Amino acid sequence: MSHIRLCGAVVLCLAVFASAALSSSVITDQEFVPQYHPSLKAHRADGKIEVDGQLNDAGWLGAQRATNFTEHSPGQEIAPPVRTEAMVAYDENNLYLAAVCYAETGTVRASLCERERIFDDDNIGFFFDTYGDATRAYIININPYGIQYDALWSAGWGEDSNFDMVFYSEGTVTDSGYQVELAIPFANLRFPMKPIQEWKIDFYRHHQREVHYSMSWATYDQDEPCWPCKWGTVTGIENVKPGKGVKLLPSFVAHQSGEVANSTFPDTSFANGDIYGDLSIGGKYALSSNAVVEATYNPDFSQIEADASQVDVNTTFALFYDERRPFFQEGIDVFRTNFNAVYTRSINDPDFAAKTSAKFGRTSIAALSAHDENTLGIMPFEEWSAYVPLGETFVNMMAVRHAFGDDNHIRALVTDQRIDGGGSGTLTSLDGRVSLTKSLALRGQFMATHTDEPDDTSMTGDMGGYTFEDGGHTAAFDGESFWGTGALVGFTYDAQDLYINVRGYQRTPTYRAANGYQPQNNDRRVIAYGSSSFHPSGWIMHSIDHSIEIARIWNFDGLRKDEWVRLWAGNQYRFAQSSAWVEYLRSRERLGGIDFRNIWAISFGGYTWPVALAEFNFSVTYGNQIARNYLEMGRQTRISISSDLHPTERLLIEPEINYVRSRSVVTDEEYFEGYIAHTRASYQVSRELSVRLVAEYNDFRERWSIDPLITYRINPFSTFYAGATYDYDKYYDCGVSMNNTLTCLSQRQFFIKIQYLFQT
Repeated sequence: MSHIRLCGAVVLCLAVFASAALSSSVITDQEFVPQYHPSLKAHRADGKIEVDGQLNDAGWLGAQRATNFTEHSPGQEIAPPVRTEAMVAYDENNLYLAAVCYAETGTVRASLCERERIFDDDNIGFFFDTYGDATRAYIININPYGIQYDALWSAGWGEDSNFDMVFYSEGTVTDSGYQVELAIPFANLRFPMKPIQEWKIDFYRHHQREVHYSMSWATYDQDEPCWPCKWGTVTGIENVKPGKGVKLLPSFVAHQSGEVANSTFPDTSFANGDIYGDLSIGGKYALSSNAVVEATYNPDFSQIEADASQVDVNTTFALFYDERRPFFQEGIDVFRTNFNAVYTRSINDPDFAAKTSAKFGRTSIAALSAHDENTLGIMPFEEWSAYVPLGETFVNMMAVRHAFGDDNHIRALVTDQRIDGGGSGTLTSLDGRVSLTKSLALRGQFMATHTDEPDDTSMTGDMGGYTFEDGGHTAAFDGESFWGTGALVGFTYDAQDLYINVRGYQRTPTYRAANGYQPQNNDRRVIAYGSSSFHPSGWIMHSIDHSIEIARIWNFDGLRKDEWVRLWAGNQYRFAQSSAWVEYLRSRERLGGIDFRNIWAISFGGYTWPVALAEFNFSVTYGNQIARNYLEMGRQTRISISSDLHPTERLLIEPEINYVRSRSVVTDEEYFEGYIAHTRASYQVSRELSVRLVAEYNDFRERWSIDPLITYRINPFSTFYAGATYDYDKYYDCGVSMNNTLTCLSQRQFFIKIQYLFQT
């Protein structure tokens, strides 16, 4: 790339990292024998099993134990420093899992925490692929006190922690370590309807000490990129029936909102609204072990915890927020593609929604329909995007995915959005992945979109003067109709300590994904990325990692828009779970008709967990970056600092601050400066009861937000919440004097929510 010249300091930096390796002998267990794809026979319980973490029930007698675990990190496929045993049993109604995790007396790291916030603790994972086709798998982790984490793994995407399942678990800390026990109702699992089951399974332990030891029952072939393909097998589960029946989830929400009635006198004028209450109901019916239908009427799709604010002062594109609403869990993995063609948060405020998912052999099907009363659409362009209120819309989407081989698939996807009063957006997509060798895979996707704009220019405000596709279309909603396309092709090489990805993709100026997250179009990109790791045998570092990324972007007129080279190097150390990294970026970008040539940045950061009570993370970036809202080159500084503090085993405090500043490289004029400080504090009174307080100050908006919450959680779906939100804004010239400023309560909301899961 002729336009980019690399700094010699970067080469020197990488050399310093490489020379830091210290050699010494590594002690290994001569009796350790790696076990690839081990097998375990599940035990049919002859007596009762009570989930109490004691493992002394008659139902466990005679259960076969999974032993001889393998350490994956920091050592690679070697004998681990501690011993672990796991068991599987079942009866007519439940799958039972248990583990005995040995450790030195008094060294177990455990906290009584909120559900799914266990990864600062020691924990043991139970992973199982009930269909054995490496397309989706259940992920469950349990800490020493029995606190749960669950997720759904899907091929091509990874773990989705928004997935929730009802099961029962307990844990006990012992003199020799800890042990856990859990029961999963077969009614809450999906697996083939056949008399004899054979599942892929693995038990994966996280041992938090001076380094993070990870180990599992199965030894992994590091040249095999398909994760479930590396697991073992569980047999012996016979004559059980998967989930079938009805689940009902009624809920009640009551809230009252208030706000400043007259911002001229914010300290004296505050108006509370009426108290509103809403009833909603959701239902799920398992037609069979392979097909589920779910519907909800008047759903409460609110989030109990608001999204943390993002620093958006120097971006011109719509921000992405994770989906946290539980309705979208079942079958959502079938909709996920390389492009974010489905972004369920585009369904903003539905009064009705329904979906179905089914799996027949290696073919999965999912469909979703919703009527949304207040849709926000993303209008994408070459250098910016905007949200546009679309009003009421009706959304339909459907996906069919067929898996073949190990971790290969082909998928067809259709989404459609109909705007009340006229206008629509439709997307069709075909994507797939195929393994050429064990480590080399080809991935591709092609999409076609069709947009019928509403004929109402008032919906798009002041965008009417903007045109795209060389003036062929206006940004205003004036009834235009057009097609667009998007495409991707890429190769991935994934082997032990070496990863290479080369991909190219494009989106035409008329490409719009009405129900997806696509904030930019009119671009063609080629990106090459490679990373590798080295594992020295010394006592200081357990890995040296580095990567390089080279990319170029053009628009459809052939004009180069951006290009960059990014170099990264990092070390992981054998003390205090510490790591450090450094990155160098060199770029050239064309924005707003201006060619910005001298873009560069140096970043560095680190993480450390010196004591069990506190862990710290930080990053710093400094260099020349475009001040995008000014179309000038700015000297920019970014600093991010965060921490997890555990003063007691029940209390967790998570402070975080993100700061950014940009000044002209020529005049030193300030373009922007500010920070967002965010702190979340939670106290776990018991397994079910917790108290949480979130406080945030947004310096860019000069706003304080304080959100207290009390939660009583029987399971992920049967819950009670009582909380409030308070927003305090700074007001200027409040009528008292020209220089007067007040920080006053500007908005407030109280709410309660009760929901309970009924299951037959």
